[in-house]
Amino acid sequence: MQWLDAIIQGVLLGGMYAQYALGMALMFGVMRIVNIAHGDVMILLSLIAVTLAGVVPVGNLGLILLVVPIAVALGWVLQKFILNKVVGADPLPSLIATFGLSIALQNLMLEIWSADTRSLPSSGIASESFNIGPIYVGLLPVIVLICAFCITAGLDGVLRFTRFGRGLRAAAADTEAAAMAGVNPKKIYATATAIAVGILGLAAVFAALRATVSPADGPAQLIYAFEAVIIGGMGSIWGAFVGAMVLGVAQAVGLRIDPGLGILFGHLVFLAVLAGRPQGLMARK
Repeated sequence: MQWLDAIIQGVLLGGMYAQYALGMALMFGVMRIVNIAHGDVMILLSLIAVTLAGVVPVGNLGLILLVVPIAVALGWVLQKFILNKVVGADPLPSLIATFGLSIALQNLMLEIWSADTRSLPSSGIASESFNIGPIYVGLLPVIVLICAFCITAGLDGVLRFTRFGRGLRAAAADTEAAAMAGVNPKKIYATATAIAVGILGLAAVFAALRATVSPADGPAQLIYAFEAVIIGGMGSIWGAFVGAMVLGVAQAVGLRIDPGLGILFGHLVFLAVLAGRPQGLMARK
């Protein structure tokens, strides 16, 4: 029974990782933009959420409605004024630009919020749970998982069946050809990054509800998002979701074997997938 419990808890943890990974899947897997500042942007949004919660008493749902538009605007500005100047067939310029942005954001957060850990007041939702037989399941992780599933389905549908999605995939495949067909790559990339960071805004609120956050936490969140995308397969939105589930279950099982093995097991699964199926579990055909 303890292993079944570990799998369930791992899937719920994977819901959190999926929200980290979906924005990465859109930028890295589809647009081929290497955003090293991905985790730091999420932590920045978490700290903004914590600050807003102390100023505006709107509750958790109201806080999401405040933070997500801020995240969308931040993503649009990031792409419009920074990434659009370095985006291209060579991923190195975007990697260097976002690496510098990551360092700048970490220092900015330290200057404003110091190195102290912070969290959102959960109003009891973080401690509420219900029973599935002898297994206790937390209410907040279930909400996070449901949100991650809905966002994945919605994002996949947008990419497959809308004009915006077709334009984005065309621009990612061949920028010049897409421009000749009437697509404005810079405008469509700015919109896509706004969506990616908007998803991070939702993840940021949930992360601050589930645990504490500090300015130094960004690189760890980047690693989890990156591993989930690679495990699932670049270019696949559902692959990122599945990869996050695999990563979460691996960490939960490792944690049951030994409390010090949780994170390590996730990394070992990531390496095993790279060795056995480097294109990922659900690589785009």
